[in-house]
Amino acid sequence: MNRKHVVKSILSVMLTVAMVFGMMPGMSLTTYADTVYSGNCGAADNEGNPGSSVTWTLNDEGTLTISGTGEMTATPWYIYSNLITSVVIDDGVTSIDVMAFDGCSNLTSITIPDSVTSIGYYAFNGCSSLTSITIPNGATTIWERSFQGCSGLTSITIPNTVTSIEEYAFSGCSGLTSITIPDSVTSIMGGAFSGCSGLTSITIPDRVTSIESYAFEDCSGLTSITIPDSVTSIMGGAFSGCSGLTSITIPDRVTSIESYAFEDCSGLTSITIPDSVTSIGYYAFSGCSRLISVYAPTGLTIPNLGEDVIKRYHAVKVTPNEYGTVTVSGGDATGYGAYFSDNKTVTLNITPVDGYVIDSVKYNDDVGVKTPSQI
Repeated sequence: MNRKHVVKSILSVMLTVAMVFGMMPGMSLTTYADTVYSGNCGAADNEGNPGSSVTWTLNDEGTLTISGTGEMTATPWYIYSNLITSVVIDDGVTSIDVMAFDGCSNLTSITIPDSVTSIGYYAFNGCSSLTSITIPNGATTIWERSFQGCSGLTSITIPNTVTSIEEYAFSGCSGLTSITIPDSVTSIMGGAFSGCSGLTSITIPDRVTSIESYAFEDCSGLTSITIPDSVTSIMGGAFSGCSGLTSITIPDRVTSIESYAFEDCSGLTSITIPDSVTSIGYYAFSGCSRLISVYAPTGLTIPNLGEDVIKRYHAVKVTPNEYGTVTVSGGDATGYGAYFSDNKTVTLNITPVDGYVIDSVKYNDDVGVKTPSQI
């Protein structure tokens, strides 16, 4: 047998042995993914190039691994974004750079260590295949549009180290059905959850003082929301397009409801506005076609709040005193404080206490607001 035939025989035996072991229960052959692309992404060196303190590798199975110590300051893998299916960030990396995984539409999973304290703007923008994520315990801010357009995201864990959720951070995350915002959060910025149409309920933490513009715009699946007593203002468009909301109670410390705040909340049938509210912006309730009951304080300045709804209503509030009681009936609602639309007949039922008779009733007529001030 010549040398060539010997080599072939040896290779044949090795292949046969491998196949036999591969078919035996509990036995398998291990294959390792090969690194396809790699480089540096750490703090820049003296020449302005990404430093070697943090490095990256992308293997042929689509796993991007980021290792090292310190900040991630570059994202050289962006030209391979369509190849990335999973990301592993090793402990020691302290930040995720701006637009780090922007447009990685095939990304399905990511591991972020607690060493990461900062997630940059647009970091996961458009990662539509990502289904869940846990924000590390060291993070304090969820920056602008960090998870915008992550439509496949169904769950997210926010740690109690986070104090601020910035503009449009979760905008367009239509797959989210619920989210827990920790008590540490003091600021929910404009558009933060806009377009999260799958959300059904949300509780705003007690430390938040303002619901910013369009924060929950077009959360059409939202059926209930808890606004804490700490809130003093509801900004423009905050809940516009929340067509699933049927009722809402405004806390006693709110002083203003801005324009378009509840625009197109077509499912809203009742709302209670506390005495603390001194102004309501234009078209605040425009398109609330099912709104029946509105309870508001006397003396409220009411501009044109919306087409066909609310704008034709006038506030009526009667105040009893020690000489008798007064109730209101005959309009769209009854009670001491109610709204009545134009051309409605309003009946004041005045009942004096024993020993008194009705001498006169005085009205203060100011822009359609009638308030019996004396019996």
